[in-house]
Amino acid sequence: MDTQMKVEIIERKIIKPSSPTPHHLRNFELSFFDQMAITIYTPLLLFFPNTTSSKLEICEHLAESLGKTLTHFYPLAGRIKGNTVVECNDDGAEFVKAKVTCSLSDFLEKPEAEILEQFLPAEILSKEAGTGPLLLVQVNLFECGGMAIGFSISHKIADASTLSTFINCWAQVTNTTSTDSEVMLPEFGSASLFPPQDFSNDSQPPARVYSKKNINITRRYVFDASNISALQSKVASSAVPQPTRVEAISALIWKCAVEASTSKSGSQRPSVFSQDVNLRKRVVPPLPENFAGNVVGFYRSKAEVEDGTIVAIDLKDLVSKFREGIENYAAITKTIFGSDEAWQGIKDKYKNLKKSDDVEFYSCTSWCRFPFYEADFGWGKPKWVSIASVSIENIIVLLDKNGIEAWLTMNQENMALFESSTELLAYASVNPSVR
Repeated sequence: MDTQMKVEIIERKIIKPSSPTPHHLRNFELSFFDQMAITIYTPLLLFFPNTTSSKLEICEHLAESLGKTLTHFYPLAGRIKGNTVVECNDDGAEFVKAKVTCSLSDFLEKPEAEILEQFLPAEILSKEAGTGPLLLVQVNLFECGGMAIGFSISHKIADASTLSTFINCWAQVTNTTSTDSEVMLPEFGSASLFPPQDFSNDSQPPARVYSKKNINITRRYVFDASNISALQSKVASSAVPQPTRVEAISALIWKCAVEASTSKSGSQRPSVFSQDVNLRKRVVPPLPENFAGNVVGFYRSKAEVEDGTIVAIDLKDLVSKFREGIENYAAITKTIFGSDEAWQGIKDKYKNLKKSDDVEFYSCTSWCRFPFYEADFGWGKPKWVSIASVSIENIIVLLDKNGIEAWLTMNQENMALFESSTELLAYASVNPSVR
């Protein structure tokens, strides 16, 4: 890729809903899960090859259709007040147009995570995610006619599933070949199912905000389908005879990450691996896929260590910990609507999110199976879907792409050791060209 690539902002403007939000919808209450979400902008990028329409026509059409889409996703055009409500006064979403001084094919030869940040309209760790625009979109126009649409959506009001619903709704509204019956609209109401909490007299901070403490770097690791299958076979056991793709890859990443940290420090610490869980299909009765907001729980698996003694890490054991964790968590979530005790247990998990310096903490979220690759704005489906440099240490994001792409953020020293692991490299390629 051309190292002289530049991203130049051409225009910034505010897009308001094309129809005013009715007065009875002006105060949108946040749910408990919204309140507990970290204050960041969730990033996503969709890359499209050459388009037939002119760049001016595309941008004008996207801006117009965004306004129409915001009438359905009206909270995204509002502003959060006090970590309790969104004031839906149609303040609008930010729409940015930029030009990129290289071709898309050249960029995709080696797409560095730090460069990908330039295609996003907001910094991921910006505190504006809790006070400013809840949605920002940046349309990046490459010299060849290719395009990348960058999304920055506040995690305080949307999880990955909601982002997927929004993107596909906007794509269907934009695509003139789609009919109204094909447009999937959001369903709101999470605050009534997961009531918000009053933290005014509580020690729990009103919002979780991350800041940069260390120099962290993000790397992309690609596991193709055949290597995933081989890894699943390797980690299978009598306890978990058919491990999932996510279980197998997560176990390998956890093992290699702990080994890298141990190699750097000379001693092994206990470690915790947290897995996010989309609750929509796990609660009883289940919620529809288009149910909007943060509807995400998590479970944690722990690898104990005594007195810093370095012990071999068994992949099969880690997979067993994952399976036990999700099964125990699933049993709780099934009764969340019918049991005050179960709901209190879920809330207590979030309220006790304190981390210890004596424990290595890893957090993984899987966006596999979300239909990001189905978003067709009228010029075909994306060639590639990615995130960018996340900046938060020991965060793992998994995405589908002819296998699975794992995006991992670590401090520089640990990353150098991690990506030299022969066991990791037996199954994963480090940032290969996008094909």
